Amino acid sequence: MNDFTHLDDRGHARMVDVTAKQPTVREATAEAFVVCAPFVVEALRGGGVPKGDAIAVARVAGIAAAKRTPELLPLAHVIGVHGVTVDLDVEDGGVRIVATCRTADRTGVEMEALTSASVAALTMVDMVKGLDKATSIREVRLLSKRGGKSGDWTRA
Repeated sequence: MNDFTHLDDRGHARMVDVTAKQPTVREATAEAFVVCAPFVVEALRGGGVPKGDAIAVARVAGIAAAKRTPELLPLAHVIGVHGVTVDLDVEDGGVRIVATCRTADRTGVEMEALTSASVAALTMVDMVKGLDKATSIREVRLLSKRGGKSGDWTRA
């Protein structure tokens, strides 16, 4: 079981020790898509969402979520999240959310970017559920990562 970094010799979960690693600049970008009915898209474009500015609330929720990732994921390291951007674009089929997280630390920010995009998407659903309970989330996925031992990666 030594091939799995998050398992000890007995197969028990553990947090990987990154103490000896040198901090490096790292970045990760993730996306989520919130599927919305056409009338919800119109409400988002026209500012007619009863709960208020759904885009602004989802953006702030995504930023806050990135900073709280270790509280949600038991084996995630507490790292300095030094920059987060959350962009939300209303498209004909819904809302595309792209979250980018940056750090200069010993481990990457992929989980922070994914958490950010996911919570922004959940917040968007919460903001529009009064209009349409069928609103859903799809395609939460990592788009790219830079830095660290494994190098750069971009989704094909």
